[in-house]
Amino acid sequence: MKSHPIVLAVQPESTDHVRGPSHARVTLIEYGDFESAACKGAVPTLKLLLEQHPNKIRFIFRHFPNEQGHPQAVLAAEAAEAAAAQGKFWEMHDLLFQRQPHFAPKELQAYAAAVGLDTVRYTAEMDDHIYLQKVREQIDGAHRSHLHASPAFFVGAVHQDTTAGMRQLHETIAQAMHRAG
Repeated sequence: MKSHPIVLAVQPESTDHVRGPSHARVTLIEYGDFESAACKGAVPTLKLLLEQHPNKIRFIFRHFPNEQGHPQAVLAAEAAEAAAAQGKFWEMHDLLFQRQPHFAPKELQAYAAAVGLDTVRYTAEMDDHIYLQKVREQIDGAHRSHLHASPAFFVGAVHQDTTAGMRQLHETIAQAMHRAG
């Protein structure tokens, strides 16, 4: 009996965090966790893919923190959303992975200052957890896509298994680009 592929439940949205052009040949979506060593390990591969295929890949990052295994992951996701509200999502994304796993509130506050956020606004938004709902919605989207762990990748709308390594992701993207012309 052949299993059915896991299909993306939530298509790309205007509120997604995107690197690359909207007209790119291939869309790559990651459901990730800032406190996950595996997600941190995927960062160099993702950067390489974007460098190798400029303007041909649209990369979207969505939150899928493992709340049981990574107790600060939701807070880090909220910090990334607070940065996004000030136009600095990717700067915070990169810094969070560089500084993993140091995500105590005082450390996140220092990262907010380091990426140039208005720290008064950042503190007020974090104290009120105003981005927690968005994080929860992305977690729900991951669950509706039948995901159980991060990182989880979709090329187009089809899940790409990377449990054996990231090489398969490179190959799948190359195939998708070839099909796209």
